[in-house]
Amino acid sequence: MAIRKIRILGDPVLREKAKPITEFNSSLEQLIEDMAETMYQAKGLGLAANQVGELLRIFVLDLKQREGNPELLVFINPEIVSSEGELYEEEGCLSIPGYAAKIKRKAKVLVKALDRTGKPFEMELEGLGARAIQHEIDHLNGILYIDYLSTLKKNLFKRWWKKHRPR
Repeated sequence: MAIRKIRILGDPVLREKAKPITEFNSSLEQLIEDMAETMYQAKGLGLAANQVGELLRIFVLDLKQREGNPELLVFINPEIVSSEGELYEEEGCLSIPGYAAKIKRKAKVLVKALDRTGKPFEMELEGLGARAIQHEIDHLNGILYIDYLSTLKKNLFKRWWKKHRPR
């Protein structure tokens, strides 16, 4: 296992669309382990492959780790099948350190994906889980949560980022 460098806003890989995974092998298993270790070390809830420079449709998620009860979930080639309701809550991102903003998301989602062995599964999530799934799938599509900000808030963010961007 290895901690990988988390790509920061401005890195072009964050704006690219990830490719579906077709091979389940030791390289994929190594990527999963590295992503999990990187996410835990950074104290994040989720991490998409493009955030560590890999253009593959995979993300890891752990909604229970902050309660001291880690439960790593792996989503390969994920798709949201259905969604409902609305949330407007604060969101942050490991690729935009130090910044958070309120974003509108669906309150409940049904996602289908493959697990780390290639076995299909479906999972229904609400609240934080639903928000995290949407956030990570956006990453796989080259979308960042700041893209949902109003023009005014985007301009404020740009000024903030100029001052606070990691060098």
